[in-house]
Amino acid sequence: MPFGYYYIDIYYIILVVPALIISLICQVRVKSTFRKYSQTPVRRAMDGASAAERVLRYNNVYGVRVERVAGELTDHFDPRTNVIRLSDGVYSAPTVAAVGVAAHEAGHAAQYSSGYFPIKVRAAIIPITQIGSSLAIPLVILGLIFSFPALATAGILCFSLSVVFQLVTLPVEFNASRRAMETLRSSGMLDEEELRGARKMLTAAALTYVAALAVSLAQLLRLIAITSNRNRRS
Repeated sequence: MPFGYYYIDIYYIILVVPALIISLICQVRVKSTFRKYSQTPVRRAMDGASAAERVLRYNNVYGVRVERVAGELTDHFDPRTNVIRLSDGVYSAPTVAAVGVAAHEAGHAAQYSSGYFPIKVRAAIIPITQIGSSLAIPLVILGLIFSFPALATAGILCFSLSVVFQLVTLPVEFNASRRAMETLRSSGMLDEEELRGARKMLTAAALTYVAALAVSLAQLLRLIAITSNRNRRS
């Protein structure tokens, strides 16, 4: 097997595979937690859509619509259109899982309304992150093929933008969950037992972002290791 490919395989196995396994475990956990608390009804007559609207009003956020979107766990807030989109299993479901997820998305709307700095940073770097992600691997490969270290380094720098994006995403997601839990508690929307379920749901979801950061870091270290090793042997 060619030398370069040998080391790509080794670094992938050592660095990336463990991170991917952790990410997979987190994905399985969030889905199982969602399914569990999707079977737990809330005592108040409240589905995901009405919960999102209540969280918005409680935080004095107006002009945000709540709509249904197809899919499972496809819930998100779109700041471009000021719309919270809730998946089929959340929008009209009167469950602890649905209320927790909907409140989290309303928390993102509250972040934009209050001018939360990390979410502004994340929104600002999305375009350059997308460009950097598309250029990163081709630049690294071309740099290695043509023994042009500067080109490979440029690819690594482009890929590092993805890591920065994942890093900035962590405080955004954790803060949205904190806002959601504080509102659900202080407004009396959920009782203590329901709050514990919602917290478990949101914690499981938050860990998927930690795992995504781990995967990005592992990929970045892999690219650095491959490039450094090739440069030493050039």
